[in-house]
Amino acid sequence: MDIDDLETRTANKKPKDLEIMSIDALREYIADLRAEIERAEIQIAGKESHRNAADAVFGASK
Repeated sequence: MDIDDLETRTANKKPKDLEIMSIDALREYIADLRAEIERAEIQIAGKESHRNAADAVFGASK
């Protein structure tokens, strides 16, 4: 388990002040966010795969 897995959803993360960021910094920030989104999507795909495998063995629960 990664320490990030322990982070609560309700963690109050203050949004970055985009006004003070340069164009290059904003582009880098966007690239970082896209990388994080991709990382999250990979985790979702893996979890869905595991759930689908379990559903195939034990039957889908609703």
